[in-house]
Amino acid sequence: MSDREEREPLITPALPANRSGGYGTGENARDAMSKFVVNNVAGESGRKLPQYIAGLAASGGALAAGTFLGWTAPTDKPLTEKGEYGFPISDEAFSWIGSISNLGAAMMCFPIGYMMKVIGRKWSMLSMVLPLVLGWLLIIFAENVAMMMVGRFFLGVGGGAFCVAAPTYTAEIAQPSIRGTLGTFFQLMVTVGILFVYAVGAGVDVQVLSIICGVIPLAFGVIFFFMPESPYYFVEKGRYSEASSSLKWLRGAQYDEAAEIEDLKQADEKVKAEAIPMLVAFRQKATIRALIISLGLMLFQQLSGINAVIFYNSAIFASANGGNEMSSASIIVGGIQVVATLLASAVVDKVGRRILLLVSDFMMAVSTIMLAVYFQLKQDDPSKVDDLSWLAVLAVCLFIAMFSIGYGPVPWLMVGELFANNVKTFASPIAGVFNWLLAFLVTKVFTNLKDAMGEAGVFWLFSGISLLGTVFVFVMVPETKGKSLNDIQRLLAGEKLSTEQNGTEAREDEREPPIA
Repeated sequence: MSDREEREPLITPALPANRSGGYGTGENARDAMSKFVVNNVAGESGRKLPQYIAGLAASGGALAAGTFLGWTAPTDKPLTEKGEYGFPISDEAFSWIGSISNLGAAMMCFPIGYMMKVIGRKWSMLSMVLPLVLGWLLIIFAENVAMMMVGRFFLGVGGGAFCVAAPTYTAEIAQPSIRGTLGTFFQLMVTVGILFVYAVGAGVDVQVLSIICGVIPLAFGVIFFFMPESPYYFVEKGRYSEASSSLKWLRGAQYDEAAEIEDLKQADEKVKAEAIPMLVAFRQKATIRALIISLGLMLFQQLSGINAVIFYNSAIFASANGGNEMSSASIIVGGIQVVATLLASAVVDKVGRRILLLVSDFMMAVSTIMLAVYFQLKQDDPSKVDDLSWLAVLAVCLFIAMFSIGYGPVPWLMVGELFANNVKTFASPIAGVFNWLLAFLVTKVFTNLKDAMGEAGVFWLFSGISLLGTVFVFVMVPETKGKSLNDIQRLLAGEKLSTEQNGTEAREDEREPPIA
């Protein structure tokens, strides 16, 4: 069994889906706005294709983030055992190389929000090409462990910023009828990036893989340079003619944008009028409960055992293959994640957030119990598991699928929904920092936990945590599907909602305006 497979979280902590707009957006952009203007010339509400193009272009940053998240999987053994770079890299050093990117991402949660307000969403994302390219250059030409660590830190800075900025931009450019679809692009492109680096890494050496990964942010920069700025940013700055030009690009030259700009103005005025100090916000019952729920979901997401399962996936697949290494193990896992993410995007607005979290966490507990039993039997007598390798493989695949359909994306979706507009800009990044720091901690100390408790002990621990997470969701987490922002705040404050208020259609005047 290999002691080193990978130490980087497979899932980026900033995973938006459907109504989520990232750290500071939620069900934002223009859900608070009135019905969209009918195109006076064509009799339609504007073209959708330009919005898809801009959304996909922005999601190129997610592809770049996915590559750095998945990079540790195919590079562990070549760096630590084969010495491809010509200098020694110990297990401990590689654990730092894998985990330090999380610190870089955590560091960007607050600054990127400020940057988006000052220089705009578009230029904030374009500026992140610099740390991404610098990070890959340091890794490509690394002459020691320190260069690799600094390079990984810069990758975390760029990738973490995209996890905030790209969903915000996508939510603000899209019309309501396609915002859910565009909102899935980011999560999907992250998983595609991870799968891409798994597949390419199986056939090339570490340096070539890093060069290929380094080209992706450059390609993103070239493509995204030609995309428009968010019209909401221009309205924030009082640059209404530029907001008009942006909407013309996104909706088509024949689109009558006047009413939409007026709605954007009203939404911006409302956000500014409702602004309150942070200390005042955190004295509100609804905000306190929203923060507890958000941090709790982040805690159970990162302590679910995702890193442990990914860590052992190649070893488990090798065991099922008679001890032979399976280069396709990580590719299979990445493929399962992409498919499950697509499924989550399709069902989250139909079955609800709460049920997905409950099913996801409970089935993850079942999966890690299966793995704990497998490793316990193998520890006692390896011959006992000769005919049970299929069970371990099934457990890994089931765990990845269940995580990706529930506890991977849904916590971030709910962070965007739970906080009120006037506290979202500083409350949501707290959840982001907490998640990235937990990712760093779990990634860094997993090897120490394994040495102290054994493989079976670690998986027993994770199964217990997942069961606690299931109880937490059942007791603490409300269903937010179909509820307006006002109804969610009233629910968190302890009020009971009437049947009409609990319906699936939010009243137009209660919907959430955009937050940068």
